[in-house]
Amino acid sequence: MPRFGVLPRRAWAVLRSQLLRPSCLACTGAVRCHSQVAEAVLTSQLKPCQKKSNFIIKTPKGTRDLSPQQMVVREKILDMVVSCFKRHGAKRLDTPAFELKEMLTEKYGEDSLLIYDLKDQGGELLSLRYDLTVPFARYLAMNKVKQMKRYHVGKVWRRESPTIVQGRFREFCQCDFDIAGQFDPMIPDAECLKIMCEILNGLQLGEFLIKVNHRRIVDGMFAVCGVPESKFRAICSSMDKLDKISWKAVRHEMVAKKGLASEVADQIGDYIQRHGGESLVEQLFQDPRLSQNKQVLEGLRDLKLLFEYLTLFGIAEKISFDLSLVRGLDYYTGVIYEAVLLQTPAQAGEESMTMGSVAAGGRYDGLVGLFDSKGHKVPCVGLSIGVERIFAIVEQRMKAFGETVRTTETQVFVATPQKNFLQERLKLIAELWDAGIKAELLYKNNPKLLTQLHYCETMSIPLVVIIGEQELKEGVIKLRSVASREEVAIKREDLVTEIQKRLSES
Repeated sequence: MPRFGVLPRRAWAVLRSQLLRPSCLACTGAVRCHSQVAEAVLTSQLKPCQKKSNFIIKTPKGTRDLSPQQMVVREKILDMVVSCFKRHGAKRLDTPAFELKEMLTEKYGEDSLLIYDLKDQGGELLSLRYDLTVPFARYLAMNKVKQMKRYHVGKVWRRESPTIVQGRFREFCQCDFDIAGQFDPMIPDAECLKIMCEILNGLQLGEFLIKVNHRRIVDGMFAVCGVPESKFRAICSSMDKLDKISWKAVRHEMVAKKGLASEVADQIGDYIQRHGGESLVEQLFQDPRLSQNKQVLEGLRDLKLLFEYLTLFGIAEKISFDLSLVRGLDYYTGVIYEAVLLQTPAQAGEESMTMGSVAAGGRYDGLVGLFDSKGHKVPCVGLSIGVERIFAIVEQRMKAFGETVRTTETQVFVATPQKNFLQERLKLIAELWDAGIKAELLYKNNPKLLTQLHYCETMSIPLVVIIGEQELKEGVIKLRSVASREEVAIKREDLVTEIQKRLSES
């Protein structure tokens, strides 16, 4: 007989009913006997499935577990990012981890191939979200929201080849900030760039540069160079790889795979070498070819105004107008930007790390209209912080310099030097918890004092309260500093106040 796991469900049900049928036997004992036979068959069929198979216990490709130590660092990064978003008046939003497949398709160009589709379980075709921007646009359209400043922290999924050492995963966290609504030109865009600067300065990752371009300038440049309009997005997708591969490789892809004429690719290559500040904007206004294109002129006017606001914000020196920046996603319509860390010589004990962009974003005025039945548009601009890449940098630096972090926030440990004091320890720790003090004890009836003190040193817990027979008799508690090992007797009723005072001073 084949294994139970191979039998179709319906066939197994028929077999079991036959085995359980009392047939011509009248006694209940016979029924029980047949029942036992059925269970024996069931057990015998299951046995082959219970054999241990040879497999490696691991996380799926492109994913990883995060240890308590890693989570402490990650939370500090996220807290810093979120505090900046809140400082600029953003509200928090959350959306489902998966969306209807039709909501995500045709929004990402060639990157749509990287979307994870889910097997149909309930009559709906679903996909895991690829980013947080498209779900935000869907939310705005579905709820008829015309104006909103929001931030969103959540996981997204992409079926790409992961490079974990460089912070590239298939499952990763994004931190997004977006401004939706009809406002005067470039004011929200400038604020998004200011936020990126504040976050990257606050994280102290080193020198950085934010590359800026405009989608209309890109499209106008393509038109001037002779790129067929039908190939605009495909060529954008190729150029978006310039931070990963050389111009020679990108050019080869344009010509050999995308069918672009080689002389057209060469003209694009001449333009994308240009980068600079506000002066480059003025130079392109004078370019004999680009200045004849309406889209280019509209983009240049936006960038000129943008640089005025960036100067007022005091961040213009951090911004570079770079014609090689295209941002491959289809939904961008205006200003686009990308922050990169500047390569500096590795410090002592620190390996050199090649890292892509650590933050990016842009304007997408038409995306919400794609979800609206009447095509009503809500202009939007936003940014996304590359948490995983930033975390990879911080983690590598900590490892290089041997830095450690506390994995708990425990402030006080409740200890005893004597046996049979569990009840007193429980009453004491409950008093500390009720006062909002972070406290711990060992889950043993009679722990050794040395073991308790060693735990405090290992976990970097600053204070220990010690209760024993003498302390109980005198109505006091010993308060011990783990660092100095000094002990003082405190009246029981004054203990909480004394602990809070010491914690506020540390």
